[in-house]
Amino acid sequence: MLNAKLDVKIEAMSKVRTRFAPSPTGFLHIGGLRTALYAYALAKHDKGDFILRIEDTDQKRQVEGATESLKETLKKFGLAWDEFYTQSERLSLYSEAAKKLVGEGHAFYCQCKPRNAKEGEFSNKLRDPCRDKGYTMGAVRLKVPEGETLSYFDFVHRKEISWSSDTVYDATLLKSDGFPTYHLAVAVDDLDMKVSHILRGHDWLPSTPIHLLVFKYLGGVRPEIGHLTDILSAETGKKLSKRRDSVFVEQFLENGYLPEALLNFVMLLGWAPKDNRELFTLSEFVEHFDMNGFQEANPRFLIDKLDWFNGYYIRQKTDEELLKLLGPFVPKDASEEKLKKVIPLIKDRIKKLSDFESFAGFFFEERSADKKLFGKDYKKHLEKALEAIEKGVLLDQVPKDNNFKVGDFFMDLRIAITGSKFTPPINESIEVLGREEAAERIRKILD
Repeated sequence: MLNAKLDVKIEAMSKVRTRFAPSPTGFLHIGGLRTALYAYALAKHDKGDFILRIEDTDQKRQVEGATESLKETLKKFGLAWDEFYTQSERLSLYSEAAKKLVGEGHAFYCQCKPRNAKEGEFSNKLRDPCRDKGYTMGAVRLKVPEGETLSYFDFVHRKEISWSSDTVYDATLLKSDGFPTYHLAVAVDDLDMKVSHILRGHDWLPSTPIHLLVFKYLGGVRPEIGHLTDILSAETGKKLSKRRDSVFVEQFLENGYLPEALLNFVMLLGWAPKDNRELFTLSEFVEHFDMNGFQEANPRFLIDKLDWFNGYYIRQKTDEELLKLLGPFVPKDASEEKLKKVIPLIKDRIKKLSDFESFAGFFFEERSADKKLFGKDYKKHLEKALEAIEKGVLLDQVPKDNNFKVGDFFMDLRIAITGSKFTPPINESIEVLGREEAAERIRKILD
């Protein structure tokens, strides 16, 4: 067969226009946030347009409220879109495109019963039996040519990728209910919206030869295409999975991660600057964004690294800012006056806002101490500490006067008052808690 190279029209767009095109099937995935961020930065670096497009043509998979949730989440990260579209409001465009493809011999009507993968109905046949029957109604399927090479240059991986059309199946473009599949809708929309660069997940790479054909047959200027790397779980080494891993953006926010920290962390999951800089605000990232910074190796989702970023951004906040941010994580009856005293003590120690309860909960509720945590001389330590507190003597003087090991003394004191080994500085904590309350807690341990 003739091995003719696919002739696709690619021209430089007058303006960079990118899009983020999620399906409204639930919360935003961490990989989706990365795609949105990179698409946003690519456009805004060159003063271009960032488009938000909701791909809701698969009506059965829609989750009520998901579109609004996606929009609100993007706003929290400052990823403002210039244009907004919903595919279900554009059905006539897809129908017209399907008719054009059929009319020009690049697609055909199929009346086969749809295959149901859930019921084990699979087919390894690439060519649909209806492609030459001349039906005038039914689902519309792509008529893949024989003996062509389908190729494109991937601007993320910076290399040419190609397929033989003999390995590409006759994909469904328009279902019999009038709704398009992704293969048709994505090409129609990208051409109609004059998208200059497509950024999407690596899992869409196998579908790319189908899209190359649809772009070619519809005509117009085809966008450049780039496929991002997979984000891998640090534990399993496999691609992040909804079943195995924490992957939803809202879940991280609810657990006390700051949007700017999560965004900064995600920036570096597949992209790196020339100078190996790590800290970027969104505006700084846009300013320094360079497509040559895309990495080919699959990044690992290292939670310790995310915690580091989050701790850094927490420490950049003023105490007043933290007071507001900590709202969902502090006891409902906590006084603002006491919180203002506690925040400076924990600010340098917590990695995420939800750590407040474990680090500072003892200020608001007495915690029982596990006696296994105490050292062998804890009773002597606590008796002398109680005397000092009742007399107003400095606690730092107690170990010196009694020949105690300083570390052992203060650890027993810390456990008695807070119930934990890991807390803010104990002297300052006692002052915030109140010496009378601290003394009462020590008495309970001794009794």
